[in-house]
Amino acid sequence: MERHILQYWEFNSSLNIVDKKEDTSKKMKLAVGLAVPLSFVAVGGLVTCAIFWSRENKRIKKSLDKDGLPSINDDLERGAGPKGFSYNDLILATNNFSDDLKLGEGGFGCVYKGYLSREGMVVAVKKISQGSRQGKKEYITEVKIISSLRHRNLVQLIGWCHDQTQFLLVYEFLPNGSLDSHLFFKKSTLPWTVRYKIALGLASALLYLQEECERCVVHRDIKSSNIMLDSGFNVKLGDFGLARHMDHEHGLQTTALAGTLGYICPEYVTTGKASKESDVYSFGVVALEIACGRKATDKVDPSSYLGLVQWVWGLFEKGELLSYVDPTLNKEFDIAEVERLMMVGLWCSHPDRSMRPSIRQAIHVLKLEAAVPKSSIKDADTRVLHRSRCP
Repeated sequence: MERHILQYWEFNSSLNIVDKKEDTSKKMKLAVGLAVPLSFVAVGGLVTCAIFWSRENKRIKKSLDKDGLPSINDDLERGAGPKGFSYNDLILATNNFSDDLKLGEGGFGCVYKGYLSREGMVVAVKKISQGSRQGKKEYITEVKIISSLRHRNLVQLIGWCHDQTQFLLVYEFLPNGSLDSHLFFKKSTLPWTVRYKIALGLASALLYLQEECERCVVHRDIKSSNIMLDSGFNVKLGDFGLARHMDHEHGLQTTALAGTLGYICPEYVTTGKASKESDVYSFGVVALEIACGRKATDKVDPSSYLGLVQWVWGLFEKGELLSYVDPTLNKEFDIAEVERLMMVGLWCSHPDRSMRPSIRQAIHVLKLEAAVPKSSIKDADTRVLHRSRCP
């Protein structure tokens, strides 16, 4: 595209007398002679710009459409929920993602502590690793699902940021970190009253996801490292990157196996179908971790391959359920509550899906609104329990 500007024009003639009509005619011819080519140049330039802009817009739209990002922009910008941040905003908030502000690191990226000066707010910024296709999928899923959820026991999504190379999520900052840092890495010793409150808070979050929100949500990755704690040690369930909406009547369709070893129920491994019951199973595993202070994948007995769940089943059969309570509690706990939580943990992590309770039933037991279902647990085939090597 070229742009021409006529800055100076001069005409000289050897004629002393020029007819006014002839002079006017010549001027008209000159004006037309200049206007026509300049018009073509201008129109050509506009057409070139329009073609270039159209092609570039289509290229960007195509690159984003395949990940579903434009629909996220439309949905979020119309709502009053999470807001979009520029990448520069988050660079400033995290001091260019300084290692000194790193809170943790996972399979798809790192989480940094940040401060949004305009909002006057401390936040946690999750930065998806560049080149991680699965990370982008989780980003899209999390933004779509968690932005529509509102519950006191769910992590609040403050904002989001994405372009063709960077994908970031901005959450409320939770000063007490994740549950696993207290149970397994001894960030602090959680007293029993706090642990019981955490179990109830997690159950409340699941009840909301399964029965109280408009569309049932299956989390698919409930584990102690995804359970965050605020300043009052209240539960905030996070990381919805693997979550899926589920029809209340027809259930979830078969999906690729997702989740974390130690928290995945047996039928999900064999069928590939996540469900409310599979999330209840994961809740049961976390309940046992809270009581025992050990990871689900720990080999409790070096002489066997039994993980935590199978080991606690063995203690139940021997009548020694309380012998494996977290020793860091120094026996400072309510015996009835410990037994109730461990029984609920076993009930929820039953290898037979049909024998598990709904999360509402589990809450009734934890709140002393229903009896502990010892009879239904005792009906379990112990050979099945010990044979199962739940991942």
